[in-house]
Amino acid sequence: MTWTAYHVSLRMLSPMHIGWRKLGNLQQTRAYITGRTLWGALTARITREQGRNDYREIGRLVDEYLTFTYFYPSTKPNTVTHWPWPNQWDEFAWTFLSSYASTALEDGHSAEAGSLHETEFIAPYARDEEQKPVFLVGYIFERGDCNPLLHGWRKALDRLQIGGERSYGWGRVRLEGTCELVTTNKCFGYDLFCDKDHPQITVPEDKELLAHTVDPNNDHITGSIEPLLGRETQKSGFGESFSDVEICWVPGSKAAQSKPFQIQQKGIWRPA
Repeated sequence: MTWTAYHVSLRMLSPMHIGWRKLGNLQQTRAYITGRTLWGALTARITREQGRNDYREIGRLVDEYLTFTYFYPSTKPNTVTHWPWPNQWDEFAWTFLSSYASTALEDGHSAEAGSLHETEFIAPYARDEEQKPVFLVGYIFERGDCNPLLHGWRKALDRLQIGGERSYGWGRVRLEGTCELVTTNKCFGYDLFCDKDHPQITVPEDKELLAHTVDPNNDHITGSIEPLLGRETQKSGFGESFSDVEICWVPGSKAAQSKPFQIQQKGIWRPA
């Protein structure tokens, strides 16, 4: 089975919140776009573009014929300029993250007691002297026998809305002229193989994992782990279903020796 890899750059048009955790009254965002989040946004857009209401079927097809890397904020459309790893976190957070405070109103006039909260987001413009626009940089893989119902996925990229707070206009992106065929057999600088059952990426020794990774044998990986859980929309009821929980190494964990991984459904990595 063969896959075709595309390098994709999405320009952010509004703030973006990728739900992570709550600290006090602060709703924190992840510093990257997970494959599950992109899967959900792409499934929703393709379903609506076709005038359908069967999110489950389109989501199943996206799982079968497309997969993704995680997407990372950058001040350049063709490369990741800042990785959100611990040794670079202060600079990353200063450049890309901000927050918005709000409260619920009681009777439409006064603040409801205890409702003040703050929502962290990835900003559409960098906090630097030039206030550069922010891009989301990553890769999308298409299986060679892609189902005809998904042939419009490139067009859908230009109309995605990703993450939370979408009713406030957050999460809007557009394709900034970059959905280019990858011809170098590289993915974020790592070796890439597209002639296997799933796209395969080799992480060099002492380099970071770039997605949530399931490796139950703890095979030469160091870092942090977390349970990965998501909400899914079926035929009705937005986000009413939960995905299965998987215990994963988080992005930024390191491989102690060179190791190949498959990029599987929703961008999750598993040992090859």
